[in-house]
Amino acid sequence: AGGGPLLPDSVLYEIFLYLDHADVLSVGLVCRQWRAVARDEFLWKELFYRYYRVSREVPRHPAAVSWYDEFQRLYDTIPCVEVQALKEHNDQVLHLSFSHSGCLFASCSKDCTVKIWSNELDISLQHSSNMRPYNWSYTQFSQFNSDDSLLLVSGVFVGPHNSSSGEIAVISMENFTLLSRVRNKPYDVFGCWLNETNLISGNLHRIGRITSCSVLWLNNAFQGIESENVNVVKRLFKIQNLNASTIRTVMVADCSRYDSPDLLLDYEEQLAASSTCPVFDLGSDSEEEEAKPKQTPEPAVQELPDEEGVTAEDGLQQFFDDIMEGRVRPAMTEAELETKVAELFVRNRTKPPELNLLSTDSNSKTKYLIFTTGCLTYSPHQIGIKRILPHQMTTAGPVLGEERRSDEFFDSLDHVIDVHGHIIGMGLSPDHRYLYVNSRAWPRDCVISDPMQPPPIAEEIDLHVFDLKTMKEVKRALRAHRAYTPNEECFFIFLDVSRDFVASGAEDRHGYIWDRHYNICLAKLQHDNVVNSVAFSPVEQELLLTASDDTTIKVWRSPRVVRIQQARKPRPRKLLFSWLMNQKS
Repeated sequence: AGGGPLLPDSVLYEIFLYLDHADVLSVGLVCRQWRAVARDEFLWKELFYRYYRVSREVPRHPAAVSWYDEFQRLYDTIPCVEVQALKEHNDQVLHLSFSHSGCLFASCSKDCTVKIWSNELDISLQHSSNMRPYNWSYTQFSQFNSDDSLLLVSGVFVGPHNSSSGEIAVISMENFTLLSRVRNKPYDVFGCWLNETNLISGNLHRIGRITSCSVLWLNNAFQGIESENVNVVKRLFKIQNLNASTIRTVMVADCSRYDSPDLLLDYEEQLAASSTCPVFDLGSDSEEEEAKPKQTPEPAVQELPDEEGVTAEDGLQQFFDDIMEGRVRPAMTEAELETKVAELFVRNRTKPPELNLLSTDSNSKTKYLIFTTGCLTYSPHQIGIKRILPHQMTTAGPVLGEERRSDEFFDSLDHVIDVHGHIIGMGLSPDHRYLYVNSRAWPRDCVISDPMQPPPIAEEIDLHVFDLKTMKEVKRALRAHRAYTPNEECFFIFLDVSRDFVASGAEDRHGYIWDRHYNICLAKLQHDNVVNSVAFSPVEQELLLTASDDTTIKVWRSPRVVRIQQARKPRPRKLLFSWLMNQKS
């Protein structure tokens, strides 16, 4: 550099390998051989694979022009520079959500407020709604509808005798007035928008001690205005729950966007096609394990076909006769007995699943309802998928939904993915093609004998990636973040996905950012307590928000954006220039 001797390529190469990332770029800028080095694709390719520890089987990002550009992208465009800390909440901040335009975002907190922020160069508070007058304990989740005119806010509602349930409120973005409120049980269903004016909520009906029925409802957002003239609610699905499980964390994926994804994960799709890992059960890793009987069965509706034409009523009667005559061995516990009876009862009372789930027409208006569920214990360990057909996307028609035969009391799930662990977060890619799932794994060979005592869960959080077009896992699980809360107290940690990155909170006082294509962790974002939620701007992935139990929302921008913003700021006049101006006067 400077006036010194030119360095041999071999020496330059070694310097580049062992220098800090920022130094790599700065050294290159002052090096007399920079022009030659910047054009050396082999050098930058080797540097990229060695510095980021990426497998050489992974090709360059499909949108990249050169390896140097890729190296610089992963250094310069990651939102890892803290530019602002928002401290208007006075309790734990639980969730963040952006409007689709990126102009606004909302935050929910244990202080029982939902705050609306204006996303400008310096973010500012625009409005705050206190939900305590409606007997809410706290706000936990929010979501803007597709045209950003309405905000769905989900919270925990304190009912009679201090019982807690959930409630959803709809707020107008025009004047911040409360338009409607909908009960939501259990509260961690959260709720979501199906379209511009209709939202999905849940209800739970107990059938036995560990058996229940989840009902998912479609609600019109303008209930107070339209309820006198048209239906404002309609039942979507009624699903049986076994072994103390319930439906939680609902979200909607738009199938029509699958054929124009922002980022295809082709290199992993080829590996997945020949992989021995099962589609439904992520607990086994080898062909030998695949051949063994599964500890995790499919949902009861799919697991128990009729045997030799025996009806469910005959099977139930035979089961009771076997019990009375002592032919059931070994002795069954009360929970096992209840589950077995529920399985037999529901066998011929369930509407069959939709056929050809994977052959969705790219021009179809079909959507998927995605939620967490289970079949072995109360902790959510499965992802349920149910197709929503076009005629189901309005509250018009019978309140109880389409006509059913008397033997179609329950709806079956169209697809189930078993994660073999406690699911603590889910998020869709912007194109709705990929589902990212945070989970804490169970021990490999665990057996669940009591649904009220789920297995211990790992401190490491696995971030799985599923292709919703093929229903297969397409990436090895991402790891870096950790959680420490035991199973019975485990809570949701929200993640978010942008075009190129995925981010998540964690209980280790950090937020994390990974690259979706290379499957590598790029940044750790510091907080003083648990990071509950993260959110990318939908129009600018170099802007990320993180929310924490430390009551703050932090704003992170990329080094590139920070440099641009600093360059635009007016600079103070030079002292010499000021002295000359004074002399003239």
